[in-house]
Amino acid sequence: MATGTNIRTYFQGRWHEGDLAVIRAADQGAWLGGTVFDGARAFDGLAPDLDLHCARVNRSAAAMSITPTVSAEDIVAIVREGLAAYSPQQSVYIRPMYWGIDVDAAGLAPEPNLTGFCICLEEIPLPPADAATTLTRTRFRRPVLETAVCNAKAGALYPNNARMLAEARAKGFGNALVADAMGNVAESATANVFMVRDGVAFTPIANGTFLAGITRARHIANLRAAGVEVVETVLTFEDFHAADEVFLTGNFAKVTRVARFDDTEYRSHAMADRARRLYWDWAAGTARAG
Repeated sequence: MATGTNIRTYFQGRWHEGDLAVIRAADQGAWLGGTVFDGARAFDGLAPDLDLHCARVNRSAAAMSITPTVSAEDIVAIVREGLAAYSPQQSVYIRPMYWGIDVDAAGLAPEPNLTGFCICLEEIPLPPADAATTLTRTRFRRPVLETAVCNAKAGALYPNNARMLAEARAKGFGNALVADAMGNVAESATANVFMVRDGVAFTPIANGTFLAGITRARHIANLRAAGVEVVETVLTFEDFHAADEVFLTGNFAKVTRVARFDDTEYRSHAMADRARRLYWDWAAGTARAG
């Protein structure tokens, strides 16, 4: 079942209406997990950082030994062509994807230069600005590069995310605050995380165990340009219990307030709201969907 509605699929050189079947049963990506994707957003006639997301899907493919076959610039052009079927009032999730087709001689990795490619556009509304979630700890951790392809936005990484989220929801929480291999905070199960203390914004330093997101980087730049001190550093769970405010950032929702982490409640969401306003102001000024 698809996540959104009004789906369009780009495959084999043209746009198709609907949720098109694109992967075959014997494709390497279907049975050996050789898939990567990226996610961008179009809303209010804007497509913020679309070029960066399209460039990252090619880097992710290379990290997974999948040969990227479409330039980032061409992916951007194809996406813009597909977006023309939607109105500026429709919020669209943009997902370019690669997968392996044939298996190489060793029997595991994708055969070079034989790559599946598609783009899926789905109408998915942005969550409301006042939407909030709750966080709890999980026994599952982020892997390291020596044990998983942490430098790719790879489909194979997401079952670990899913079990984190399932554990959190079984405990009555909306999301999980996740540790890296050393036991320090990495991010949530679905998005990067910030905490605020005495007016300073802190976020876990990128250490190779999680994707330091494009939207995360945009919020850091916007907040710093507005005079907010933003510190990337090692953070513990105790730091989050001592925080004045916590919020999540990612492409899907842009900014999500956090109301509670286990038994710690956060009554402020001022920095989250400021980050949201700065993001929309930046996007309106620089990121027209075309």
